[in-house]
Amino acid sequence: MGTWRGRRRPIFFFVLPLILFLPLIISVSKVYQNPSITQDLKRNDPKKSDHLVFGPAAGEGLPGRLQCQGLKAVNKIHSSRSYKGVQNRDDISFVTVYTVYNGSRESDSAKMNSKFSEVVTIGNNSYNKAERSMAILKAFIYFIQVSVPKSSVILLTDPSSEFTIRCEATILGIPGDYSRENLMLQRLKSYIAFLETRIQEHSSRLSSVHYIFTDSDIAVVDDLGHIFQKYPDFHVALTFRNNKDQPLNSGFIAVRGTPDGIYKAKVFLEEVVNVYSLKFLKASRMLGDQLALAWVVKSHLPSASVKFKRHEAFSHDLNGVSVLFLPCAMYNWTPPEGAGQFHGMPLDVQVVHFKGSRKRLMLESWSFYNSTSNMSDMLCLVLRSGRTKYDF
Repeated sequence: MGTWRGRRRPIFFFVLPLILFLPLIISVSKVYQNPSITQDLKRNDPKKSDHLVFGPAAGEGLPGRLQCQGLKAVNKIHSSRSYKGVQNRDDISFVTVYTVYNGSRESDSAKMNSKFSEVVTIGNNSYNKAERSMAILKAFIYFIQVSVPKSSVILLTDPSSEFTIRCEATILGIPGDYSRENLMLQRLKSYIAFLETRIQEHSSRLSSVHYIFTDSDIAVVDDLGHIFQKYPDFHVALTFRNNKDQPLNSGFIAVRGTPDGIYKAKVFLEEVVNVYSLKFLKASRMLGDQLALAWVVKSHLPSASVKFKRHEAFSHDLNGVSVLFLPCAMYNWTPPEGAGQFHGMPLDVQVVHFKGSRKRLMLESWSFYNSTSNMSDMLCLVLRSGRTKYDF
């Protein structure tokens, strides 16, 4: 009897959990067998969405901030076109580095090739990864054409890149290493090489052409010509924010188009590249340029961190180069990633930077503006866009 009972007890403990968990196993099986349920699960995945996620517009009730009712602006952004003398300004060229990565160069792995061919839909258009990149570049150019209609756009690229763009832009090949791991360093080197060509050609020009070096994921929402009129003495302009480790953003660098301005800008960027190569190559893929910029500025201006907290434009001589510091809140504003962050959008915003994972929002913004022709309403869409989990 004792032996019979000993054999029965293990069977009992095996059967009891099976009975208890059998309904759960069946329900899970039904979920995965039902396509509509699995689609709902994917749709509710917080990590990814196929549409904008709207929330309240940050800065409600605060003075000097854009106020919105839905996607309608209650007040309007301040236009710099009213600045005295801006109508008589010199020409401006926007310069950006752009290169093409195909599927094999991106990665040989099946995972990366699948990601490369992944298609997303924005409005009436569908894009794979390469098409999205080109669409963002076109939106960058379109915003410039609307806001600074008399300006030009120059694309610096790897001479081996093969791409065509049906927009008014000049493509200029600059030899170098444009691999993703080296792109931020190469971007600065391409800027320097471009400035060297301008120095050589400047003697044949009768008027000045000012240059604004930017990332290609920005939207210029107002005429930036007033910078060179309002601040007539700088050689180079940088944008700053109150950030201890990364106070300077390299996505916007303005250069005065005089012989002295171009030469001094080249000298300044060469110092940044030297510091980058010596100290920050380990951060070459993402942050090396910003860290190098901060190191150069702080080495010549120890009080820079204090000035960055004031959110006001200021100038300083850095080793013979007159550098103008402009607040990011106005010239390099980034859409918030959380409700209420940054206390809304300043009414004098000039540049919106869709950096990081905000690229989809840039395309959504251009599509919205293209259908409404109202920049302030478009900025309400940006301001209410909520967190960026929908972006790619």
